[in-house]
Amino acid sequence: MRRLLVSAACLLAAACGPRNAAPPEPVADPATTAEIAQGRVTGFVSPEGAHAWRAIPYAAPPVGDLRWRAPRPAASWSGNREALTHAERCPQITNSLDEGRGVEAGLRVGSEDCLYLDVYAPPGAVDLPVMVWIHGGANVWGSTESYDGSQLAIDQNVVVIMVQYRLGPLGWFSHPALREGAQLPEDAAADFAILDLIEALRWTRANAAAFGGDPERVTIFGESAGGHNVAALLASPLAEGLFDRAIIQSGSVASYPVAEAEGRSGEAANPSLAIAERLAGGDASADDLRGVDLDTLFAAYETGGGFRLTMPTMIADGVVLPEDGLRSAFASEETFNAVPVITGTNRDEMKLFNALDPRLASRTFGVFYRPRDRSFYDALSDYQSRVWMVGAVDDVATLMREGGHEDVWAYRFDWDEGGSNLFIDTGFMLGAAHAMEIPFVFNRFEMFGRLDRFLFNDRNADSREALARTMGQHWGNFAAAGDPGADWPRWGARGNRMRFDTPADGGPEVVRGAETMASIAERLETDQRLTPEERCRVAASLGDRYFGESDGIAGMIGCG
Repeated sequence: MRRLLVSAACLLAAACGPRNAAPPEPVADPATTAEIAQGRVTGFVSPEGAHAWRAIPYAAPPVGDLRWRAPRPAASWSGNREALTHAERCPQITNSLDEGRGVEAGLRVGSEDCLYLDVYAPPGAVDLPVMVWIHGGANVWGSTESYDGSQLAIDQNVVVIMVQYRLGPLGWFSHPALREGAQLPEDAAADFAILDLIEALRWTRANAAAFGGDPERVTIFGESAGGHNVAALLASPLAEGLFDRAIIQSGSVASYPVAEAEGRSGEAANPSLAIAERLAGGDASADDLRGVDLDTLFAAYETGGGFRLTMPTMIADGVVLPEDGLRSAFASEETFNAVPVITGTNRDEMKLFNALDPRLASRTFGVFYRPRDRSFYDALSDYQSRVWMVGAVDDVATLMREGGHEDVWAYRFDWDEGGSNLFIDTGFMLGAAHAMEIPFVFNRFEMFGRLDRFLFNDRNADSREALARTMGQHWGNFAAAGDPGADWPRWGARGNRMRFDTPADGGPEVVRGAETMASIAERLETDQRLTPEERCRVAASLGDRYFGESDGIAGMIGCG
């Protein structure tokens, strides 16, 4: 027993102790000086050898009268601007993922002056493909500080640009008073975050060459909410001509109609008319709303258990997105920006979220997770992840193909070789969870804070690094030429999906077959891992909007 306790103490110290020593503060390097439209800017050389520039403004700060308006162009500056430190986050509430980095959850952090981007380029870059990264975080959380494009830029000979954009209620808010006071047609929108990204793409077209990028070869790519935003840019008429390829990683094509976002119909949580009344009464004017301080605004979303920033995002406002909804745009090449597209998901998307659900998993020392019911945990995650794949990949890829757009590729990421110890088996508990592919795309194995040292260890180093090189090469090929490679066929009538995994698990390989809601229901109805009651519990969990149009599965298996 004493030996067990000592072992536990050592593991706890390893998990909760300090992370690797922070890299030295960047030092301005004259070799990185570039002339952009706003003025001269100097960055630094990253430890990987990339030239890097942080916190370059691409739009004016959306503060005061510019809150809830389309972004305005960034101001110029005189002299030389040193771009060495990350910009402050956009306003948001910290969560459990921040805890993994030593930041308390539930805090309101960030500044409205946050519309900045970071750039990474190989030394001597000239006319290279440009890849614009859009971070995830449910469109209420996240920042560019969590990512580093140095290794991707070096490995694939590309220029990587990472963008911050307005989040939560500052990025997504539909209200008649804001429309009535519009100074520009785009001010009448509700998707201000997507307008930010459009402005960032305009900036990229104008300035990519200064960093060695080719403005005629711009790839947008993003994960989770970032993938959802990539889909929105594909569907937005305002983004036409601003990018040349698109990669959706674990995204979505769901959207809210304006009436539901405002609370005039449907059951959306925290609709904007109700929030406005909490802030300034039922007759709130645009000036009233813009005059509310950040803490008061975010407090309007507070629940008894603390902040829960649940709200409509991705609003079919008829300005940024078609009124018929985001998904509807992909039915014809005439109704979306029909560039080459890659879309994919991870096999075990939902395990990241289910591991954090106390109803499904127990937690030891605040770090280690175990399933309460191993079989149910695995089955629930499986079906939820399959439904996610239908909504983000199979359905939208088939819709595009049937609408005449053939340049569509699909993938599934299956790597589940994370490490384990006495308290946690990450290979089972997380598997190929949501966001797990990001370290492989960037070839930088820092993603989950204190869990990184267990997930990515010496035993899996060689195989994971080989898979990272394979994935990076496909992403790089796509950015360069609009095709990921001859070994990866387009989505076809039989599916065609690249399965990314290590050779020990049979990958990478192309697998055929498309999933549908009907095939998921058929599998669930006969799944011997589950009792009839558990099957209905699983079916009920598949009705959430985030996972696509899955309300009918319960009825299909007799649980309606």
